[in-house]
Amino acid sequence: MTVLMIFTFGFVLPEQHQMPVQGATVKDWNVKSFWYYPWGQSGVHRGIDIFAKEGTPVVASTGGFIFYSGKISMGGNVVLMLGPKWRFHYFAHLKDTNNPRVGFVDAGQQIGSVGTSGNAVGKPPHLHYSIKSIYPRFWLYKPKLMYASQKMYYVNPDKFLKG
Repeated sequence: MTVLMIFTFGFVLPEQHQMPVQGATVKDWNVKSFWYYPWGQSGVHRGIDIFAKEGTPVVASTGGFIFYSGKISMGGNVVLMLGPKWRFHYFAHLKDTNNPRVGFVDAGQQIGSVGTSGNAVGKPPHLHYSIKSIYPRFWLYKPKLMYASQKMYYVNPDKFLKG
């Protein structure tokens, strides 16, 4: 019963829709880049790249629980946060991560800054932002789509940010 209550609580938490790059607008990313194929080593682009001047603050796009802040090979300096509706918010290619501690953050709280780390070295500074659900959204399954079974788990950040 307790597990069911916790699971349900994750769906009723309010979800904010905060722009993760300070001062950015929808003109700072390509709306068609989500799920674009082919896309380098990853095959398909599972997020959007929000372009901004290096060092521009990156903030939490919704309230949530940061459970990882560090480095990974392709993403470089990253922050991984669990938000409402049981969605993971992934912030990558950061110049730095502002050392957010594991724990809760509010929407709009700075968690890093725009950079070119990971496989973004040599490219214009940007934040790679993606959102992944922990449960499949079966209604999105389209068998003829590349990586069709994976797309059920990814939320289009462009639509999320436009609210």
